[in-house]
Amino acid sequence: MSIEVRRSNAAPSGETERGGIQSIDRAANVLALLDQDTRSLTPAVVAERLGLNRTTAHRYLQSLQTAGFLSTTYGPGPLLDQLSALVSERQQILTLAPAVLRQLSDSTDLTTVLSFLGRTGAVVTLVEEAHRGTIILTVRVGTVLEPKAAQTRALLAFATDPAAVTRGHAVLGPAEAALEREALTAVRRQGIAWAELHGQGLASVAAPVFVGNEASAAMALIGTSTMLQPLERSARRVQELEEAAQTLGTMVSG
Repeated sequence: MSIEVRRSNAAPSGETERGGIQSIDRAANVLALLDQDTRSLTPAVVAERLGLNRTTAHRYLQSLQTAGFLSTTYGPGPLLDQLSALVSERQQILTLAPAVLRQLSDSTDLTTVLSFLGRTGAVVTLVEEAHRGTIILTVRVGTVLEPKAAQTRALLAFATDPAAVTRGHAVLGPAEAALEREALTAVRRQGIAWAELHGQGLASVAAPVFVGNEASAAMALIGTSTMLQPLERSARRVQELEEAAQTLGTMVSG
């Protein structure tokens, strides 16, 4: 093991980090002043409520306005509108998805799963277990799925942020990452993603849920390899999955 030591005239990283974090905390405190009674801010209001001088308060307001968090009148800006729309969209999905997942599970006799893309992979958010059968395959809500999981592939393949794939594949070696990029190309071509679960005789297939042009979530079926592969055996189930994902996207889009 080798250790590299470098000298720098810059401020210690701890100081820089503390300064950066303090700025974020203060910006968050400024934005938190907006509520149903305070629809816009002024340097005087910010200074009084946060104990800052007016020059500092004005500087924070200008910076937040430039970044898009605040409007030109220091009310909610376009970036807050964008984030609000995202939260609203996810809430709509969470409200509408259970019935769609339940119907899909009943028609396929398989457990159905809905996931959103987290920082490193798909995060299981909703699960509807199959009602029939002596053995039920399931996954826990909150599980962060690996890069090779069908739902992660379905979301990364259609991610609009190029950095999402980089983050998702960060745990893979160069050779594995190259293979995964090929897998994502196949997902974009086919419109669905497949995955075998560590050679345990289990498999999953996932379809993106498009709201407008964005793949906002992924819907999946999990079962045995016999149930889901090869494709000719599972064609009906896969078709029902694709239709359910499209139905949910259409319901959310309105």
